[in-house]
Amino acid sequence: MEPLDYRSAGVDLGEADRVLDGIRPLVRSATRSEVLSDIGHFGGLFQLDLSRHARPVLVASTDGVGTKLRVAREAGRHEAPGYDLVSHCINDILVQGAEPLFFLDYFAMGRLEAEVATRVVAGIAEACREFGVALLGGETAEMPGFYPGGDYDVAGTIVGVVDRDRIVDGSEVRAGDVAVALPSSGLHTNGFSLARAIVFERLGLGVHDPFPGSVGTVADALLARHRCYLPAVAPLLEAGAVRGLSHITGGGLEGNLPRILPPGLAVRVDLDGWMLPPVFDALRRGGGVSDAEMLRVFNCGVGMVILTSAPDADRVLASDPDAWTLGEVVSRPEGAPAVRFTGAPGWNRGR
Repeated sequence: MEPLDYRSAGVDLGEADRVLDGIRPLVRSATRSEVLSDIGHFGGLFQLDLSRHARPVLVASTDGVGTKLRVAREAGRHEAPGYDLVSHCINDILVQGAEPLFFLDYFAMGRLEAEVATRVVAGIAEACREFGVALLGGETAEMPGFYPGGDYDVAGTIVGVVDRDRIVDGSEVRAGDVAVALPSSGLHTNGFSLARAIVFERLGLGVHDPFPGSVGTVADALLARHRCYLPAVAPLLEAGAVRGLSHITGGGLEGNLPRILPPGLAVRVDLDGWMLPPVFDALRRGGGVSDAEMLRVFNCGVGMVILTSAPDADRVLASDPDAWTLGEVVSRPEGAPAVRFTGAPGWNRGR
């Protein structure tokens, strides 16, 4: 009987070392002055600068990028999910007014491939550098028998800080406030199970085929980067122009806006205020998806909603050249929905 070793069981420690060699300079490139540790320690060390915050509150969030990973793998664009992961996580703590500080990633693969793992981490490091976040550490796991073939998963945790007096939790939202929409850059990281069913099964397209109504490929359309709203929103937070923020992810407008509304208030959304971006219109037509389902599953072009007072609305609208007034905050009778859609969707004009 031949003796067993780890490699024959499916785990290649040599490949793991090659991954570490590839990602070490990437991690070191995404740092901040508060970082006290180097890659390879059991834990990452980060010294919080208490002089900048009177009553610092740490804000943390963990997320993944869903089945967008499947598209990235088939297209061979492995940097995409890493970048999107960081953007998504930043947005999720930004809505509470937090400045992102550091990020940790988890990457798991059935059979570890150093090139793929390094490219995923390269996307993570790129976003961390771009938005001033330290890539403090992470975990790379080889899991034979769990993930088939070259499948992989990636998730991340972000930690940020906000002064307790400046936490954005929607408690200051009032009837008469204005809801301003900041545009998305595409599907972001939600709705991909439906999108893949439409594109790959219903329409029979591959990742390198032209996307309907687009000058690019299916991969170009579906892997458009998840927009990070930190550059647009941070100055508005500093100016005190924000009363509520909602990152429009899974569940769309009606699933996310209620999370920042005080009891007794609703947001009236004017559906005729914007046109459906081409990628969503192609999915709607290709899958015969109803308007209600589109709004429930996808962001439909609205990536972030800012609730602000009427006097500050012009300042908020000026934060993005493509921002628009989505609607307003209104009183909500008992039993009424927290998001009230009015008008006919603008994308139905001309039907």
